[in-house]
Amino acid sequence: MKKLHSSFYWTCQLAGWFSYGLTIIFFSYILDKQLSPIFYPRMAINIVLGLLITHLLRTAMLRFGMRPPMTSNKWWKLFFLFVVSSILYSALASFIFEIFKLYDAGKSMTNYSLPDLSIQQIAQDWRSARVVKRFLISLIFDTPILLIWMSVYILWHYIEFSNAEEIQKIKLESTIKELQLKTIKSQINPHFIFNALNSIRALVDENPIRARQAITELSNILRSSILVDKVEIAPFEKELNIVKDYLALEYIRFEDRLKIEYDIDSNTLVNQMPPMMLQTLVENAIKHGLGKHAGDCTIKISSKYEAQKHVLVVENTGHLEAEEQGGFGLKSTRDRLNILYRGNAQFDIYQGLPDVVTAKLVIPISNLKN
Repeated sequence: MKKLHSSFYWTCQLAGWFSYGLTIIFFSYILDKQLSPIFYPRMAINIVLGLLITHLLRTAMLRFGMRPPMTSNKWWKLFFLFVVSSILYSALASFIFEIFKLYDAGKSMTNYSLPDLSIQQIAQDWRSARVVKRFLISLIFDTPILLIWMSVYILWHYIEFSNAEEIQKIKLESTIKELQLKTIKSQINPHFIFNALNSIRALVDENPIRARQAITELSNILRSSILVDKVEIAPFEKELNIVKDYLALEYIRFEDRLKIEYDIDSNTLVNQMPPMMLQTLVENAIKHGLGKHAGDCTIKISSKYEAQKHVLVVENTGHLEAEEQGGFGLKSTRDRLNILYRGNAQFDIYQGLPDVVTAKLVIPISNLKN
């Protein structure tokens, strides 16, 4: 991966600087059809120096960690590196042009006519003035090219950083989804399975028909729990049928202590919802409504549409204790809703009446945001 990234960088470097050279040649030819003999050598030197200086600038940026995101302190360091690079580029260009005499030879030294100056001194002063002039011209006209290069380089890394961050976020959300769905799958209480099997065993001799029916109900629940990590949403009707099987098995165990009521709007049966979520709420209602109280318990499941939302309510006889609101199953429910619906769903559990605990789930109408 690192080798591929380096290859891409050098491809962009060479393509960028040669494109710059061709652009200058094109416009120079359009404006002045008779180009100076020193034009092409100077252009070649500019391109080579551009490759060298920008590569050194990139190396320094990587060395000092000047890649997005950057603090204000690093921006000042980057500005300093840019100034140094510009000065170095202009100085090297002026020096090389002077060594290879890549300058306009038509300039005279008539201004140097004072008798007290030797010809050697005059030539040296003239050469120094020419180098300084060339340096200043390069600093003015070539610095913007370095600025454009650095801006493109930083912008590219900002885009790369944003994409990498977004990919990482998606991967993290995907991992969280997978872990939570697997957690939900493992939430089928093993005690419930053992109790259900014991109840079925007791029915084998007393009521064989009901025993066979109970085995089918348990099979439906287990099949649903195994397949829960295969899908993100499922029809409410399917989830309701699983809950009915679950409550039918629990009724064998608790008999007349458990009373079940349904208030279901048939229009809501087609709406999609997270699998096993209703099961989790009903299990919680059974656990705290019957498991912690000696008396009878009524479980009521309501489903209706309100304000373009699907409202599911599970009520159970009992009293809400403070620690119950932070239970693992309920926390998992909130986390799943937050991930699947991106904040467009709500879940709450509260003491609705003095002797009734209410769990309320509000989800969009078939509007899951993947």
